[in-house]
Amino acid sequence: MRYYPWLIPLFPLIAVVINGLFGRKYIREKAHYLGVGSVAISFLLSVIVFLEVALGYGSVEVSLYEWVTAGSFKVNVGFLIDPLSAIMLLVVAGVGLLVHIYSVGYMHGDGGYYRYFTYINLFMFSMLLLVLANNYLLMFVGWEGVGLCSYLLIGFWFERKSAADAGKKAFVVNRIGDAGFLLGIFLLFATFGTLNYSEIFPRVEEVSVGIVTAITLCLFLGAIGKSAQIPLYVWLPDAMEGPTPVSALIHAATMVTAGVYMVARSNVLYSAAPFSAELVAVIGGLTAIFAASIGLVQNDIKRVLAYSTVSQLGYMFLGAGVGAYVAGIFHLMTHAFFKGLLFLCSGSVIHALSGEQDMRRMGGLRPYLPTTHWTFLVGAIAIAGIPPLAGFWSKDEILAEAFKNGHYLLWLIGVVAAFMTAFYMFRLIFLTFYGPSRVSEEAMHHLHESPPVMTIPLVVLAILSIIGGLIPGFPPEAGWIHRFLEPVLGGGHQAASAHVAFAAEAAHAVEEGGFHVLDAVLMLISIAVGVAGILVAYYFYILRPDTPEKLSQRFSALYELLLNKYWVDEFYDTYIVENCKRFAHFLWGAVDVKVIDDGLVNGASNSTVRVSSFSGDIDLRTVDGAVNGVSVLITVGARVLRYLQTGFVQNYLLFMVLGIFVIITLYLVF
Repeated sequence: MRYYPWLIPLFPLIAVVINGLFGRKYIREKAHYLGVGSVAISFLLSVIVFLEVALGYGSVEVSLYEWVTAGSFKVNVGFLIDPLSAIMLLVVAGVGLLVHIYSVGYMHGDGGYYRYFTYINLFMFSMLLLVLANNYLLMFVGWEGVGLCSYLLIGFWFERKSAADAGKKAFVVNRIGDAGFLLGIFLLFATFGTLNYSEIFPRVEEVSVGIVTAITLCLFLGAIGKSAQIPLYVWLPDAMEGPTPVSALIHAATMVTAGVYMVARSNVLYSAAPFSAELVAVIGGLTAIFAASIGLVQNDIKRVLAYSTVSQLGYMFLGAGVGAYVAGIFHLMTHAFFKGLLFLCSGSVIHALSGEQDMRRMGGLRPYLPTTHWTFLVGAIAIAGIPPLAGFWSKDEILAEAFKNGHYLLWLIGVVAAFMTAFYMFRLIFLTFYGPSRVSEEAMHHLHESPPVMTIPLVVLAILSIIGGLIPGFPPEAGWIHRFLEPVLGGGHQAASAHVAFAAEAAHAVEEGGFHVLDAVLMLISIAVGVAGILVAYYFYILRPDTPEKLSQRFSALYELLLNKYWVDEFYDTYIVENCKRFAHFLWGAVDVKVIDDGLVNGASNSTVRVSSFSGDIDLRTVDGAVNGVSVLITVGARVLRYLQTGFVQNYLLFMVLGIFVIITLYLVF
C-alpha cells in the first residue's frame, strides 16, 4: 500500500464520474451507494497508510508521471506519505465517511440527491489530492477543487437567492486569497527552480530572509481566504446557506483547515521568516476573539457554529504562528471531531423542527431529542475546553505555547476568547434543549428524533470528542501525537519566536522534579475560564433568563454592534463592492461600449456616411467599434484596391510604364 497512495483519491473520483453521468437518469435515489462506498474504501486505505507510517515504515514519495514540462519548469503528479499527511488522511476520510452516512438520512427525498453526492464526492477527491500532493502546484489543484466544490455546495439549493448569493460571495472572496497563493507559487519557482517540497525545504537557509518572507506572506494570503481569517472571513458565515452536512464536512472539519495544513506543511519556510510567523499568530489571535465576540449574540443555530469555526481556526493559526505547529495540527484534528459533531447535531435539530434554525423558537427539546441532546452536550463541553474531552488538550497546549514563547498579549486574547467560546456554546445548549418550549405548534407535530443513519455518526463523533484528545495528547506537550509529528513539524518550533530564550529560562526557573509549575498554572487557568463561561451562561439562561434582555437594553450600542457583526459586510459592500461595481461600470461604458462595441463613429452623427463598392454600400454608422471596425476597414480597403484588378492586359502595361517612369524620374531628380 505504501506505493499506491493514488488509490485513496481515485475511488471518490470514480463515484463522481458515474453519479455525474448517470445519476439523474438511472441512479437517482441510490446515489449514496457509490458516494458512501467510495469514501469507505478511501478511509480503509487511509487507515492502512496511517498504520504503516505509525509502525515506522517512514515517509514515502511516489511520482506517478511527468505532468508539466516547459523549459526548466517541470512538475510531476506525485504523492507524499508522511506523518502529517497520514494524520490528515484519517481526519478527512474518517469525518468525511461519517458525514456521507449522515447525509443519506438528512438529504433523503431531495430532488438533487444524486447531484449532492456527486459534488461531495468531488470535494473528497479534491481534499485528498490537496493533502497527498508532494508539490505546491498539485496542492493548488486540490486547493481550487475544494473551492469549486464549496461554491457548488453552498449554492446547492440555488433556487433560493440567498444560497446563490452566498455561493458567489464565497467564490469571489476566495479568489482574492488564491491570487496571493498563486504569487507565492510563482516566487517559489523563481527562487528555487522547483515546486517539490523535498527540493525546497532543504535549501531554505540558502535564501535571504526577505525573499522567504515575501513567499510566506503570499502563501498566507491564500490561507487567510481559504481558512476564513480576518479580513477574508466574511464568506464562511454566509456559507451556512448550504445543507448542514456540507457545513459539517467542508466548512468546519476539512476544507477550511486547508490553510492551516498548508502553513504547517510549509513550517520550514515560516520558521525562516520571523515576521511572517508573527503575523500568522497575530491574525489568528485577533480572528479568534473577533469571531467569538460575534457568536455571543447570534440567534441562528448554524451561524453561532459558523463564527465558532472562524474563531477556532484562529486558534490553529495562533499555534502555528508561535511555532507550536504540532499543537495547531492537534487542534485541527480535535476540532474536526467536535465541530463536525456540533454541526451534525444542529442538523438533527433543524431536521426535527422542519427547517427551523432560530434558537428563539426552540427550547425544551431535551425529552424529544435525547440522542441529539447528549451528543450535542458532549461537543459543547469539548469545545469549551473542559478536561478530559478533546478540545481541552489541544486548545490548552496552544495557549501554553503562546505564553511560554513570550506572546503574553496573544495568550490573554486566547484566554478571553476561550471564555466567550464556553459562554456562547452553552447559551446555544440552554436555549435549544432547556427552559420552556418556544417551538411553534406546527413544528411540535413533526418533532422527532433523527433516524439511526443520522444518530449513529453523532455517537461515533461524540466518542471521538471524548477520547480524541486524551489518547494522543497525554501527557501534555509530550504525548504520542508529538512524537509522531516531530519528524515533519518538530524542526521549526524554536525559530518562530524572538522571546523563546527568555521564556525557556522562566519555565526552567519554576521546574520542580521534572514537573513545570508554570504548565500546571496555565492549565488551571484554562480550565477555570471554560468553567466560568459555562456558569455565566447557566446564570443568564437558566437561573435568570431575563438578564440577557436587560443587558441588551442597558448596553444597546454594544449589543447592536455585535448583533450586526461589526457592520463589516456593510462596510465591504459600501466601500469596496460598490466602488468596484462603479469602476467596472465605467470601464463598460467608456471602453467596452464606446470603443469596442459601438465605436466612435456610431451615434456620432445622424448624417449618412457611405462607402460605395461593386458589391454594395457600407453605412459607417452601423460599423461596430474597435474589434469589428478593424475588419470593416480591411473590407473597405480591399474593395477600393479591387479597382486596380480590371482584367485588361493593356491597363497593367500602362501602370507598369507609369511606374517605371516615376522610378526613373525620382532617381534622376534625387
